[in-house]
Amino acid sequence: MPTLKLPDAEIYYEVHGSGFPLLLFAPGGLRSQLAYWRASPADSNAPAPWMNPMADLSDRFTVVGMDQRNAGQSRGAVAADHGWHTYGADHLALMDHLGYRQFHVMGGCIGGSFCLKLCAMAPDRVAAAVLQNPIGLHENRATWAAAVDGFSKTMRERDPTLGEDVIQSFGRNMFGGDFVFSVSRDFVRGCRTPLYLQPGTDTPHPAETSAEIARLAPDLEVQQDWRGPTHLAESIRRVRDFLTRHTPT
Repeated sequence: MPTLKLPDAEIYYEVHGSGFPLLLFAPGGLRSQLAYWRASPADSNAPAPWMNPMADLSDRFTVVGMDQRNAGQSRGAVAADHGWHTYGADHLALMDHLGYRQFHVMGGCIGGSFCLKLCAMAPDRVAAAVLQNPIGLHENRATWAAAVDGFSKTMRERDPTLGEDVIQSFGRNMFGGDFVFSVSRDFVRGCRTPLYLQPGTDTPHPAETSAEIARLAPDLEVQQDWRGPTHLAESIRRVRDFLTRHTPT
């Protein structure tokens, strides 16, 4: 089982295909894990409405899937000062471990915010980013409080010594802000990384958040209809084309 061992975490990952590297951030909120590219987080027996990039893009790219710390087969510490930067450090450490200096990123759900955070942390390393179904704050504060409460239950069952105050501080660092949580509107307005947006339409993935990203980002393409089964083949084709056009030569 391929695992990256860090001082405070162990990160499970898989590598598929060959070519310019593409790092994936799966759907699932704080349960983000590579299995959720293969099946819906809500129902493991139901096909997901999105592509599985580990299969659908590995003919053109070296696709790296991962379980975020404390999701799937990954484990890690939780501290009161942890937040988006903690996950971003894991992402960069994984690509360093694999020897990839520059790479594309693609994220579904919470993965869109992971993508934008990495664009902010390492703009010279991220060649292009695909934001699929991005999360955001729009009349849904209770959604994020519930996500933190669910995470707290899981983590405290694993480690009863972990204080609720620590988890709630972590939760505020993750979801206490607004917009896409991980970066500001000013960052997106000035972001020079080419972005490809497949908008969200429901409560955790508000249409208004996607529309605001589209209004702000200076270098962005939008595919309004992207979900399967009707639009799945076109989604795969257009994402592959976008990433290919922005692959460094």
